[in-house]
Amino acid sequence: MFIQTESTPNPATLKFLPGQTVLGSGTADFPSADAAGTSPLAKRLFAVEGVVAVFLGGDFITATKAENVEWDHIKPAILGAIMEHFQSGQPVIEGAADAGHADHAEGPDSQIINQIKDLLDTRVRPAVAQDGGDITFHGFENGVVYLHMQGACAGCPSSTLTLKMGIENLLRHYIPEVVEVRPVAA
Repeated sequence: MFIQTESTPNPATLKFLPGQTVLGSGTADFPSADAAGTSPLAKRLFAVEGVVAVFLGGDFITATKAENVEWDHIKPAILGAIMEHFQSGQPVIEGAADAGHADHAEGPDSQIINQIKDLLDTRVRPAVAQDGGDITFHGFENGVVYLHMQGACAGCPSSTLTLKMGIENLLRHYIPEVVEVRPVAA
């Protein structure tokens, strides 16, 4: 098994490409070791000292390291953990992966919310996945879209620029009711 690595805009996060499907659909975000309970792969990665977050996508894995740890010191252990997992035959995740967007109740904004989700799914999420992350819809209220940033996007120095200059401009262009985009924590 040959696992490629790619840097991400977040210097604390590396993207690992095992050359095979990681999750068939959806994503899985493990912002801490305590959250890794449903994923044998995430548990293995958190066993590597210095790994502080794990994110699983369709064909990639991102690992985020602690500030005081150098990639040169933990990257070989992460590669080994990924290889060991795929050779073990264990599932990547037990149960279903997160589909992404928060559910919303039917109401006066349901058509706008569906447009927002559609634009996120077709224009934003594929581009963000290239950088090892995901952005999901969390809510819409009084013209403000609330988005949750995951994987390499969480804590990325350029995340505010991505939200304001990229996603906000895109949504405002196609959906006049959108006036602002704000990040939310999980």
